[in-house]
Amino acid sequence: MVRWNGFVNSQNLRFLLNKGLELYQHYARQYPSLGWVTDARRFGAMLPADQQWAVADWNHRAYAAGIRRLVFLNPENIFGQIAIQQYAQNTAHATGLRVTYVSSVEAAARELAG
Repeated sequence: MVRWNGFVNSQNLRFLLNKGLELYQHYARQYPSLGWVTDARRFGAMLPADQQWAVADWNHRAYAAGIRRLVFLNPENIFGQIAIQQYAQNTAHATGLRVTYVSSVEAAARELAG
C-alpha cells in the first residue's frame, strides 16, 4: 500500500510509484493475489505534469506488470479529491486499468479479493 500525506513533489511521487511498481513486479509471482492500493485519504494536489506522466508512462508499465485494478482510499480534502478524480478519468480513457474508490483498508482488501 502506498500511503500519501499531503502534497508530494514530482521527484518523490515518481520515486514512490516506480519503487512500488518495482516491488509489485518482484513479488507478483510469489503472491498471485497481490494488488495495488493507494491510501489517498491525506493526498493533496497533484501537478498536471505528474498527472500526464502517471497516465502516459506509469500506467502502461503497471498494466504490463499485471496490475489491472487501482484501489484508492477516498481523499479527505478537495484538492486530493480533484487530483484523484482527474487521474481516474484520464486513466479510464488511456489504459485498461480500472480505478475504484473505497472508504477503508478493509474495503480495499475486499475489492481486490472480489
